[in-house]
Amino acid sequence: MRSQIVGTGAYAPEKVLTNAELEKLVETNDQWIVERTGIRERRVAAESQATSDLAYEASIRALEMAGVKPEDLDLIIVGTVTPDMPFPATATVLQARLKNKRAFAFDVSAACAGSIYALSIADRYITTGGVRRALVIGADVLTRITDWKDRNTCILFGDAAGAMVVAPTDDPNRGILSLHLHTDGSYWNILNQPGGGSRLPISHKVVDERLCYVKMNGREVYKVAVRALEESCKEALAANGMQPSDVDYVIAHQANKRILDSTLDRLGIPSSKCWMNLERYGNTSSASMPTTLDEANRAGWLRPGNRILVMAIGGGLAWGSGIIRW
Repeated sequence: MRSQIVGTGAYAPEKVLTNAELEKLVETNDQWIVERTGIRERRVAAESQATSDLAYEASIRALEMAGVKPEDLDLIIVGTVTPDMPFPATATVLQARLKNKRAFAFDVSAACAGSIYALSIADRYITTGGVRRALVIGADVLTRITDWKDRNTCILFGDAAGAMVVAPTDDPNRGILSLHLHTDGSYWNILNQPGGGSRLPISHKVVDERLCYVKMNGREVYKVAVRALEESCKEALAANGMQPSDVDYVIAHQANKRILDSTLDRLGIPSSKCWMNLERYGNTSSASMPTTLDEANRAGWLRPGNRILVMAIGGGLAWGSGIIRW
């Protein structure tokens, strides 16, 4: 028995922040941003919106597609690094809003790889028979932890949520074939949010030194990301006896167009096989992979039997890849 994604959903806030508007905040310009990242605009959550609000909207869309009632879910996992609050888990807030009483619910913190980590957990629970219906969400409001005075990072991030409903299938030609997760904690310091945790609790000093915002060494992240994603994707392909030419489509975390282009080039996969929405949403962290999947799905890109390569990498560093037979 395998697990299968039977419903997808996505949500992005209404407010659009363009590159032109960013020019008024920091020393940058549209051409510089597009050339280095591929991003033209991103979405920003309203002041009244928290991560669970975005997750709820994406979840309702995914559940409707799957034909699953919220109260029938057995498991809810939210991948996020911007929870509504330190505790309880955002997944529990979402469970209550969905009026579900039976699911066990928890969050996963793997930054931009959060949704693929969460999907792997749901896959294991379903294939071992412990769960029948799982809701997997990637949701982040990164603009709340973005330093709008740092031109190297504030151009990158946007807010969104993506959801996937996962259920068992007996069809030998469909489902999640394998998922492969990796972590290298020695790189924790090249992409992180230093303040706000137990090491550097919120204080006047932390706020004044802007340590409560995302810090990133972009050059180092790029070098590690391209190598790690290439190796992980080759691992997933080999595990399923596939070559890069066997891949029908690529659904990838949209972090930076240069990272994606370089990874696809190393794999020998045409960029035309990779659904791209980076220019409209920016880097939405754990929401990126499932929102991209939902867009491609609703556009009619994905057909039964298609072989889909998924991949994502984020702070930790944490990354993963996998092969899904649609």
